[in-house]
Amino acid sequence: MSQFRKKYRDSYNVLLIDDIQFIAGKQKTEEEFFHTFNALHGSKRQIVVTSDRPPKEIEGLEERIRTRFEWGLVADISIPEIETRIAILKQKAEQDDIYLPDDVCTFLATYIKSNVRELEGLLIRLQAQASLTGAEISLEMAKQELKVSIPEEGSFLTIETIQNITAKHFSIKVQDLKSANRSKKIATARQLSMFLVRKYTGLGFKDIGHYFGGKDHTTVMHACSKIEKGCEGNPEIIELVESLQNQL
Repeated sequence: MSQFRKKYRDSYNVLLIDDIQFIAGKQKTEEEFFHTFNALHGSKRQIVVTSDRPPKEIEGLEERIRTRFEWGLVADISIPEIETRIAILKQKAEQDDIYLPDDVCTFLATYIKSNVRELEGLLIRLQAQASLTGAEISLEMAKQELKVSIPEEGSFLTIETIQNITAKHFSIKVQDLKSANRSKKIATARQLSMFLVRKYTGLGFKDIGHYFGGKDHTTVMHACSKIEKGCEGNPEIIELVESLQNQL
């Protein structure tokens, strides 16, 4: 522990920590972080932490740590706009020496709204397919790769459509999605519905919350983040998302 403390309290000018919410409830970890925070802050060094929710919503976090998080600037990092997603794709393509036509880049950035890693993964898959077939990456190739993930061309998905399909799938009422009911079944359905609305309509968190009974934008952010992370390794969430997408 003495080596740990020396390393993180004496050796660095900047401390960056991702997913800080995971220290909540871990008493020893919180204790060490608290004193590390104080040491760095006291010597005017920079601390940057990220979380999937605001400090006041991290359950089980010690109050003394929560208040320290709120000393600084609390910034909401929202989903990147389409221009940013296009720029990210172009930079990734240039970095990996991948030929990416502008129309394909715009198409990918239009349909993948919530996850930059998913965008980069699609680009890698398209490059692999191009290498295997000897063909250049094209709009048709991109459409074929995304055919399971996007609605049929020309269709128009509304919030009401997504809510109705989700409610029917879970055998509940649309009004349940808009209610304050926090039972596991309804909460899961609500989070999935919010995630799909965000993905297929591109509405902001605040606007989506309005259509779910006036929910706060942080509630929508948390729902989208939870489903997004579930899609990276939770078979149950992956199956639910794919099942609902196939019905859209």
